[in-house]
Amino acid sequence: MSNFDDLFESQPQPEQEDRPFDKDAWAEKKLEERQEVYELADKTTEEVSADGDKYRNFLDVKSRLIHYSATNALLVLAQKPLATQLKDFNAWKKDGVSIRRGENHIKILEAGDNYERGDGSIGTSWNVKHVFDVSQTTSIIKTPASVNVDDRQLLKALIHKSPVPIQGVDELPRGMGAYYDNEQKIIFVRRGMEAHDIFRSLSKELAHAELALSSPEYSRESAGFAAYSVSYVVCKRYGVDVSGYDFSALPDSIRDADPQTVRAALSEIGETAKDITGRMNRALEQVKAPRMKEQER
Repeated sequence: MSNFDDLFESQPQPEQEDRPFDKDAWAEKKLEERQEVYELADKTTEEVSADGDKYRNFLDVKSRLIHYSATNALLVLAQKPLATQLKDFNAWKKDGVSIRRGENHIKILEAGDNYERGDGSIGTSWNVKHVFDVSQTTSIIKTPASVNVDDRQLLKALIHKSPVPIQGVDELPRGMGAYYDNEQKIIFVRRGMEAHDIFRSLSKELAHAELALSSPEYSRESAGFAAYSVSYVVCKRYGVDVSGYDFSALPDSIRDADPQTVRAALSEIGETAKDITGRMNRALEQVKAPRMKEQER
C-alpha cells in the first residue's frame, strides 16, 4: 500500500523578517485617518451651510439615521448619501451577511476613552469606525411587516406626551396653522385643517416648545430656522409631504458661521427631532403591538 503521509508533513516556510508591532506607527496612522475624517466633516459642513439643496440633503440623511450625531450624518452625506442602515464588518458578519466585493467602507466617528485635559476637565477621544450600508451587502433588503397607521393615529403619536399643553382654537394670526406661545407655555392649533397640514404646522411648534424649554435664551425669531428644520426631519421620517419646505435662503447664522458653530446648530436640530420622533415611536408601538398579534393569529 502506498504511503501518502508525507503529503501532510509541515512544509518548510520561507524565512520572514521579524517585524515587531510598531505601536508608534500604528498610532500615527490612526491619527492621520482621524484628521482626514475631521477635514471631511469640516468640508461637508461648509458645503451644507452654503447651499440650500445640500442642507436639505443633510436633513434627509438625518431623517433616516435619526440616532446619528450631526457630525456622523455629515460624514454619511459625503460618502453614502442614500444610506439607510449602517453596521461594521463584524456586525454584518454576525447577522450572516457579507460585504459585496469591491465595496468601500464609510468612515464615521465613535466615542473612545475618556481622558483628563490640562485644565482638569474630562474629554472624550474619538476613533474612526468603518461601516457599510445594507445596500453594500449581500442582504436581501426586506420591508418589515407593518401595520398601517392612519392620519389620526399619526397625529396622536405626534402629540403623545407633549412637553406643553395643546389647545384647539378657531383662528390664529396670519393664517398660521399652529402657534407656540412661550409666555403661556402652550401650543394653539387652528381647527378645521387637513391632517398633513396639522402635522406640518404642529411639528414645527412642538420644535419651538422643545427649543424654548431647553434654552433660557430662546426667542421665536432666533429659533425659527431650527424649528422649521426639525419639522422637515419629522415629516420626512413619517412620510408626510415636504415638497413645500424651502431652504434656498439659509439664514446668516448658518451661512456665516464657522464649521464648529454650524455643527452645534445641526446637533441641536438633530437632538430635538430625535426627542419628538422618540415619543412618536413609543406611541406608535403601543398601537402596532396589538394589531401585529391580531395578524399573527
